[in-house]
Amino acid sequence: MALVGRARIRRGPHGLWIAEGYRFRYPIAGAFTVGNVVTTASTIGRLERVMPDILAHEGRHAFQYAVLGPAFFPLYSAAAGWSWVVAGHSAARNPFETGAGLVSGGYLLAGQPVPLRGLFRDAAGAGRRLRALLGRRGGTATRSRER
Repeated sequence: MALVGRARIRRGPHGLWIAEGYRFRYPIAGAFTVGNVVTTASTIGRLERVMPDILAHEGRHAFQYAVLGPAFFPLYSAAAGWSWVVAGHSAARNPFETGAGLVSGGYLLAGQPVPLRGLFRDAAGAGRRLRALLGRRGGTATRSRER
């Protein structure tokens, strides 16, 4: 893909290859990884100024691909679709992206909550309230037994 996009390819750290100057507009990402080739329209140096851990993030995707092989692509696509449905963003609830690190990939700022959409947000809130309610009851019962 990097060759077709006329990117300049060089060796990178940890067995990665770096492809810079990719000329196509798809996929829409600061960087993306196919196999162990990290491809960007920009340069890794420019990306690292904004996202210092981007190579670690992309390296985790390379590992995911190494484990899953070609099955990575349909599984990643399904996960991105699910994330779009529940969060309105293809990475926010995508286990491949969360596993690679949403902050290191530039999807979230440190400490920023991962979004959920409408019904899913309401269901998560109900689950938190239920756990809190059960936790309070369990804590009270435990304390009273210990006395």
